[in-house]
Amino acid sequence: MAAAKKAVVTYDEWELRADTLQPRTQAFIGGTFVDAQSGETFDDVGPRDGTVIARVAAGDKADVDLAVAAARSSFERGVWSQKSPRERKRVLKRFADLMRADLETLALLETLDVGKPIRDSLRVDVPNAAFCFEWYAEAIDKLYDEIAPTSSRALALLTREPIGVVGAVVPWNYPLIITAWKLAPALAAGNSVVLKPAEQSPLSALRLAELAQEAGVPDGVLNVVPGLGETAGAALGLHMDVDKIAFTGSTEVGRCFLRYAADSNLKSVSLEMGGKSPQLVLADAPDLQAAAQAVALGIFYNQGETCNAGSRLLVDRRIREEFVEAVVAASTTMQPNDPLDPRTSMGALIDRGHLERVLGYVSSGKEEGAVVRAGGERVRADSGGYYLPPTVFEGVENTMRIAREEIFGPVLSVFDFDSLDEAIRLANDTPYGLAASVWTSDLRTAHNVARALRAGTVWVNCFDYSEVTTPFGGFKQSGHGRDRSLHAFEQYTQLKTTWIDLN
Repeated sequence: MAAAKKAVVTYDEWELRADTLQPRTQAFIGGTFVDAQSGETFDDVGPRDGTVIARVAAGDKADVDLAVAAARSSFERGVWSQKSPRERKRVLKRFADLMRADLETLALLETLDVGKPIRDSLRVDVPNAAFCFEWYAEAIDKLYDEIAPTSSRALALLTREPIGVVGAVVPWNYPLIITAWKLAPALAAGNSVVLKPAEQSPLSALRLAELAQEAGVPDGVLNVVPGLGETAGAALGLHMDVDKIAFTGSTEVGRCFLRYAADSNLKSVSLEMGGKSPQLVLADAPDLQAAAQAVALGIFYNQGETCNAGSRLLVDRRIREEFVEAVVAASTTMQPNDPLDPRTSMGALIDRGHLERVLGYVSSGKEEGAVVRAGGERVRADSGGYYLPPTVFEGVENTMRIAREEIFGPVLSVFDFDSLDEAIRLANDTPYGLAASVWTSDLRTAHNVARALRAGTVWVNCFDYSEVTTPFGGFKQSGHGRDRSLHAFEQYTQLKTTWIDLN
């Protein structure tokens, strides 16, 4: 007999669950949920209506010290680092299964914390995070060490060993997904981890700690310290017993972690930071309507709060008016609404300060002479939440702030070009290099443009397509190091050479 189809949760049911939710709010250190040593808490404010979801332990240096000590102890005792690949694989696969079983709770926590539509949390964020853990679990016993070519009188073994204690600092825009990108390879490689979630989005990380413990991750191997960046984050970056920082966030804070490493123990640092991704639409793009839909989704999905968002549209002057009209039309189907409504495709910006920052860029664009074709004004203010509709600027010059700086909101800047060389120059004229796309029917042009663009990922006739098998990271001030794929293991392991004299 076929299994009964699970009922879809309605808007009213999601609201009821939100009202009765009792999330974990303490730090998770050494296998135990504990208050901050100071007893201090901070308000976790929900962007959908501006109300306080929970008061969360405000970890600081004292809590980071305890978490690092627990991680170091677990690493040195080998309760995880020396487990067989098969055993680590078993635990991480169970962790992924528990995440899938906890789908609706994790999705609700994610949506309440960061304001993204519940349908995206259910369909994208939780499933992708769970699959990431499963994929790295499966990779553990597929990795082989090497024997170096030497003379016959020696044997040189090259082995990858876990780096030790990893500090993972993750942002608020995709908390579950990016946490999985850090934790899965770090744990798969045998490290112990101290996770510092963004202060705007601590709840799903604390729930992950519960699930990891249930899956069998030994105490002290995964620790979660919520807190502010300037206290808990800085303490982790400066800690003398942390071997590695894996950071995703703003370029400004990424610079801080490089300084922290220099001022402490020269720990390894990998950074995935900002972006100002260009989308180049050539006159021979195969399907202008499909391209316009993809361009709109590439900037307005997740409220524009995506590091690789396609925030710069470069379009051939011959098709500019037609194409911009199509992008504006596509944006009308992505208007902000309550994130708990299953029909909502665009939610709220993360908090009041960020909404004001994005609106400041909108004002700057107007003052510098750009023209608003759509959006640009706050909506749903009576809800108490932080909503901004898709906003499109035309007449943008590459010297304007909206063209140069990462806005991290639903704001698209439109440029036009007359030649392919001009388009490539304009696309590369940015301090960032995280991603880009090109739309053309000519395979040779697509290949040549992709080679010319200085970006970690270039999409051809699509935008923001990826799998865990493909590395993700940037050029220039978008950072260094890669998340996802087998290449991520390079961030969490060290190579050791063992030379055996056979004389």
